Amino acid sequence: MKMAVLLLAYGGPDSLADIPAYLLDIRGGRATPQDLLDEICHRYAAIGGFSPLLHITQSAAAQLQARLGLPVYVGMRHWTPWIKDTVAQMAADGVERAAVICMAPHYSSLSIGAYRRKLDEALAQLARPIDISFVESWHTQPDYLEAVAANVRAALARYAPEERDEVLVVFTAHSLPEFILQRGEPYDRQLRETAQLLADRLALPADRWTFSYQSAAKTGVPWLGPQIEEYIVELAQAGRHKLVVAPIGFIADHVEVLYDIDIGVQQIARQYGVRVERPPMLNDSPAMVTILAALAEQALQPAIARG
Repeated sequence: MKMAVLLLAYGGPDSLADIPAYLLDIRGGRATPQDLLDEICHRYAAIGGFSPLLHITQSAAAQLQARLGLPVYVGMRHWTPWIKDTVAQMAADGVERAAVICMAPHYSSLSIGAYRRKLDEALAQLARPIDISFVESWHTQPDYLEAVAANVRAALARYAPEERDEVLVVFTAHSLPEFILQRGEPYDRQLRETAQLLADRLALPADRWTFSYQSAAKTGVPWLGPQIEEYIVELAQAGRHKLVVAPIGFIADHVEVLYDIDIGVQQIARQYGVRVERPPMLNDSPAMVTILAALAEQALQPAIARG
């Protein structure tokens, strides 16, 4: 049986010229208002004019392939290489069974569920099915927790030893519409569980860490909060001027990290006399490859055992 791994990520523009078509796909074919287009172009221009997500994911995939000795493919939800094209290539290569891992640890129907729907649409087009083991969430995976905790420790170490007891760690994740709570989805619960487990590993008492959302879209419906941009101001007014902001809902250097945190949040923090340090993302690090290898091996274990 020919086995493989498929890594799924959000996708991002390769250049500023790609942004109109990229947004058109995200918005399901609806035209993008000019002010929104201008704002998104501004944000990508500020981080270098493109998204590094594809390069990061392909680098992780190449390292994972070398680690596992299995082919590893990459599919993007909103840009090339499209999930449907990657799945078609897998079928052409004779793949019979695949572990599918989304490059996001926490489940929501709006995030991981959307990847699954795109995958199912692609699989439905195949003449011969591929047996799929889909990893729905991995927010408590031990290697993931240890790798994020190590990066948070490194960020805390940028403060002088005598300052560290005053530093507040703020774990963040991408906000989603509040209606997911009414649906009973586990996204918020999983994020808070991850944050608590990280705090435990870091031996942070309750007054040394907190949780916030970030990067909410303006859609006319309420989104999960608090929002980090407002929360920074509240913390400053409460006398918390030393922060580590750790985006635990992201694995790689998305625009939500490189712009929303590194530029947007930092601008607000400076206005209020707040120092913000951000841990590095896992990206294509050896630690990330270890996480992906463990997830893939677990997903494929029955097939590996059968030989």
